[in-house]
Amino acid sequence: MPPPAPAPEVVPPAPAPEPPGAPVLPAPPDATPVNAAWRAEPAAGGVVRRWLERALRPRLDAQVAFNARQAQLDNALLEWLQARFAATHEHYDRLHHAATRRMNEIDERHQLLQERLVFHVHELVRRIDFVLEASERSRLSAEAELRRLARRVEELEKRLEGR
Repeated sequence: MPPPAPAPEVVPPAPAPEPPGAPVLPAPPDATPVNAAWRAEPAAGGVVRRWLERALRPRLDAQVAFNARQAQLDNALLEWLQARFAATHEHYDRLHHAATRRMNEIDERHQLLQERLVFHVHELVRRIDFVLEASERSRLSAEAELRRLARRVEELEKRLEGR
């Protein structure tokens, strides 16, 4: 039997990357000035101011209510937007990490298959060499036997001729 095939070279797979940390995002806009200025309070004044205030009070109250609701909506939108961006980043980070881990698993399987294929090819070459070597030995042995038989036939023919 021929010597065993050499062991395939083992290449370790690349390590899986660590999941990324929290992304560095810019600070959210500061809503403090808007929140502080939403009330539409009239400045101090005299008789004309009081008369205008009484005449315009329903409009001023409506404007104050609108300003308050607008400031609340702006704050809620900012919070929602920050939460949405954070969730989106986290989702894509998870997807990227899962895809990277999956690709590393695929690389490991391909490496294992490659090692097995190399081993089987070496084993096949070793067996083919063994069969060729055995057939060559058999051929040489048969040729030697034919030469021996030819000499024996010649000897027998010479003895028969000499009688």
